[in-house]
Order: sequence, then C-alpha cells, then structure tokens
Amino acid sequence: MGRTIMNRWLVRRYTTAEIWLRDHTDRLATTLATRTSTRTDRGQTSFEYLGIAVVIAVIIGVLAGTTDIGTKVKDGINSMIDKIIGGNGK
Repeated sequence: MGRTIMNRWLVRRYTTAEIWLRDHTDRLATTLATRTSTRTDRGQTSFEYLGIAVVIAVIIGVLAGTTDIGTKVKDGINSMIDKIIGGNGK
C-alpha cells in the first residue's frame, strides 16, 4: 500500500510540474512573438521615413536645378555671410 501512495504522489507532482512548465512556455512564446512583431514594425517605420526623406530631397534637387530658386538661395546666403564678415551688422 505504501508503494501505491508514493506512485500517486509522484504522478500528482509530475502533472503539476508539467502544467506549470507548459503555462510558462506558452507565456514566453507569446511575449517573444509580441516583441518580434514590434521590432519589425519599428524598423519598417524607419525605412518609410527614409523613403520620404529621399523623395523630398529629389524634389528639392529638381526644383533647384530647373529653376532659379537655387541661385537665389545661394546668393542670399552669400550676401548674409558677406555682411557678417564685413562687420557692419546690417
């Protein structure tokens, strides 16, 4: 009879340990899946911002090359630099 009681005790402890382990494994898998998808989204957002910045740079480059806006901006900057270097403060 002592052996039967020991076997039941052992089966209960094993079952409890297995349920605990499966529960924690499932929680860990869910946590890792959530973190992985969040990281992927963050990287995707960075590339989207980079793409927008490149498109804006190309548009500005085309406008500066085909119109006289680039020349006006360059002349304005040079004029301000000349005023600063000249020291007359105007």
